[in-house]
Amino acid sequence: MEKKKITNIEVKRKNRNDVFRYICKNAMASNPDISYALKMSLPTATQITKELIEEGLVEEKGVLESTGGRRAKALAVSENVGKAVGLDITKNHISLVLTDLTGEILRYERIFLPYTTGDEYYREVSVKLEAFLNKSGYGGQRILGIGISFPGIIDLDKEQVADSHILGVRSLPFASVSCFFRYPCYFLNDANAGAYAEGIQSESMERFFYLSLSNTVGGAVYSNHRLEQGKNYRCGEVGHMTIVPDGESCYCGKQGCVDAYCSAKCLSDGKLEDFFKRLQKGEQEAVWSWDRYTTYLAIAVNNIHMVLDCDIVLGGYVGSYMGEYIQDIRDKVSKRNTFAEGSSFVRSCRHKTGAAALGASLKIIELFMEQV
Repeated sequence: MEKKKITNIEVKRKNRNDVFRYICKNAMASNPDISYALKMSLPTATQITKELIEEGLVEEKGVLESTGGRRAKALAVSENVGKAVGLDITKNHISLVLTDLTGEILRYERIFLPYTTGDEYYREVSVKLEAFLNKSGYGGQRILGIGISFPGIIDLDKEQVADSHILGVRSLPFASVSCFFRYPCYFLNDANAGAYAEGIQSESMERFFYLSLSNTVGGAVYSNHRLEQGKNYRCGEVGHMTIVPDGESCYCGKQGCVDAYCSAKCLSDGKLEDFFKRLQKGEQEAVWSWDRYTTYLAIAVNNIHMVLDCDIVLGGYVGSYMGEYIQDIRDKVSKRNTFAEGSSFVRSCRHKTGAAALGASLKIIELFMEQV
């Protein structure tokens, strides 16, 4: 008897969650829409939306166009529910993004702010965050939380940034960072955040590997709408996979790492946009650099694909420019691929700007959704 009661509660909770997610995803919906799409009775859908309206999560916004009968009431997520913030911390910049529950980007800003250890840095980040929110017209009100993306190993068990070579950080407790913000904080690795942005809004349940090609190289495995973390939260750290024995020095202190050959800095120490302009013009030095870069990148991509047998998504700074040049990579990967499957499994990322910050904010939204 008790088991049946628990099951009924779980079913009701799942139905409620599904209804709220459906409204968020579609921006505007009606009870008949919900009933049909989620295969639940109209009375059940109506009762759930009534409860969501009473709790201030959903609101009525007029009526929808008639399909032959009485016009149905239009339902949407309430403007008062809250917004999510994503904060991506890198060696020289911070990126901030504000999103609503539908995942729509309301504001994005990238700010030059070199990383330094110590409290003063986080105080400055907090000040810039509040200014960002004020410019957005929210002034910090109704913020569900901040997703904070770091380039390094994020140990969720020990609640610390375990290791970030690029920032010079080891064993940094989450609490030492979150104490500077007046909102709940959630921490994640930058490549994981980029993968999350790429995958969470997709209908596909297929597994993929997200290769983040920024000033450092990272990666993440995304499967069935979840990130695969690994035993030590190091799953996907291909930036330190050796592709050239005793090769060029990596910032980690080893030699021949993917990062030493495939980071954005291998193409340009300045603006990456300028490099691709030169490449487009056919300037010899840029063409030579791109050929060298894509040769090593193809080795890395092929190795990853041989191990995981899934799509490879090229993201990060370089990935955002990859659309026009994706065939360059595919051709070189195809030559290395042992199997006659072509190279269409290599694709460029959907989110071209601030993917890590966006993914961090979407994680906050998902955590909120799970509680509805």
